[in-house]
Amino acid sequence: MLGVVIPYWGQSLLRVLGGLVAVLLPAGTIVYVFLFKMMSFMQSRLGPMEAGPYGSLQLVAEVGKWLQKEDIQPTNADKPVFKMAPIIVLMSTFLLVVVVPFGPDAWFTNLETGIFYALAVSSISVLGILMAGWSSANKYSLLGGLRAAGQLIAYELPMVLAVMGVVIQAGTMNLQQIVIAQNAGSMFGIDVFGNPYVITQFVGFIVFMIAIQAELTQAPFDMPIAESELVSGYMTEYSGFRFLIFFIGEFATAGVFAMIASTLFLGGWGVPFSWFGWTSMDSVSNWMNI
Repeated sequence: MLGVVIPYWGQSLLRVLGGLVAVLLPAGTIVYVFLFKMMSFMQSRLGPMEAGPYGSLQLVAEVGKWLQKEDIQPTNADKPVFKMAPIIVLMSTFLLVVVVPFGPDAWFTNLETGIFYALAVSSISVLGILMAGWSSANKYSLLGGLRAAGQLIAYELPMVLAVMGVVIQAGTMNLQQIVIAQNAGSMFGIDVFGNPYVITQFVGFIVFMIAIQAELTQAPFDMPIAESELVSGYMTEYSGFRFLIFFIGEFATAGVFAMIASTLFLGGWGVPFSWFGWTSMDSVSNWMNI
């Protein structure tokens, strides 16, 4: 039987893509389910209950619904730009998650300028949103795209200022080193729990979380997709799989930003694992007697 020989770069690419999908899909799913639960709780009602036991398969039903819908493109749209826009938005999410450390020896890439890189690539989604709004040949889409671009650029500044406090205190922009610095420190002279920067950088943490909410165009910063004014904003003319890509990108990005917030302010993977001395995969193996 003939075997297929995959070159090293191809194997590395497959591993990275597989890892990214394995991280982003659960992240987006958790955010999606939490949003449904939160909305139903605020409105004193049950969420969707028809798909599966107690609505447990609602996400699968949503994906199946969008995959079956027709891919409609406006007659006057700039079709190449229209098709590329959702891919650009999703690409921003893929580029963002690669610098997040998931454990003592678990990351896609360990950049010395990790947080600087993360802030830079998070702005790529602005290009995709502008492309979607301009190429749709729709006044609501264009207005939504311009609103989104203006809002995302405006809230980059407070986000950068919030991150600067962490960088100055940790003395590095490397996200893995920021986690280590938090877990190597002490809180009020007690060195058992480390020093999560949410204590010393509490104002920065609040500013960062507000800026994230604005970056994700979620309420109360939902002017770019205000349904009462702009139908669906820059996504108005999208349907089917392309709309689903926007949908996945939005919720996966929310999950990745939550990971970054945890890394910067809540001790990252080190809380609570470093409390047990789990500072490397070898120490975990030794603790489990493997």
